[in-house]
Amino acid sequence: MKIIGLILVFIVGIIFLFCYPFLRLIKFIPSTKISKLEFNETDINAKYYFLYSDTTDNKYLRQLRIDYGIDRLVEKEDNQLEKVKLVLDWVHNQWKHSGNNQSSKSDALTILKEAREGQNFRCVEYGIVTAAALQSIGIKARVLALKTRDAEQVKSSAGHVLAEAYIDDLGKWVMLDGQYNVIPMLNDIPLNAVEFQRAIIKKQQFKLVDILGDVSLKLKKSYMKFIPYYLYYFDINFDNREKFDKETEEIDGKRKLMLVPIGAKPPTKFQRKYPIDYCEYTNNIKDFYRKP
Repeated sequence: MKIIGLILVFIVGIIFLFCYPFLRLIKFIPSTKISKLEFNETDINAKYYFLYSDTTDNKYLRQLRIDYGIDRLVEKEDNQLEKVKLVLDWVHNQWKHSGNNQSSKSDALTILKEAREGQNFRCVEYGIVTAAALQSIGIKARVLALKTRDAEQVKSSAGHVLAEAYIDDLGKWVMLDGQYNVIPMLNDIPLNAVEFQRAIIKKQQFKLVDILGDVSLKLKKSYMKFIPYYLYYFDINFDNREKFDKETEEIDGKRKLMLVPIGAKPPTKFQRKYPIDYCEYTNNIKDFYRKP
């Protein structure tokens, strides 16, 4: 009887240990709390500037565009947003998501080559390939890293990576999640990441769409259990060019700009141990979402 009792205690302990509420209680994984975020909207800081690839003269992007048929994929479509949907769908289907594997190099050609060899990758790789593929067809795009409000304190799962593209036709940035193949929209206007967070907080009737239209209710429910608490800290590269023969340009020794909500502490480490020593910080949404 004692042995059976010990076995039952052990089983219950294991179940308890790995349940999500307990893991959040001990700050192993992030809290699901979300709240209204406030940002400044003052004049842009002239110190900050962002670089994007010149598609015409970029040999790397030309190879990406031709070798993987991205030019043919979008050649019959004139609307930029529809081109973005086509590319996002294509990227989503190049491999299956695996949170435990990363590419040998952090560039689109390497990732796609290794995907064709049978490897699967993280959200990071979806963001990298989405941004590069869009830049290869002349659409300004960037990798966007998201972090939870408790990214400094938790042990795991405190970040998510996707992409944003600038749609000239609309004059705005648009959030693209290649892992899930979704674009958030409100009143038929695609949203950037901050606009999406605001729509969630306000409980507005936004949609999640892909190349075929509204995504399934099952996918929407799954995504909305996942994404909201990542929409707290946002960071992007100053230098978004695809290059291997030039050094990455930095501003005051920093390669990224992080958008921090008013009143929030700028994080200086990630998941307890990884230093965040590569970011300039701003509360100004105009710095972050300026026209490229």
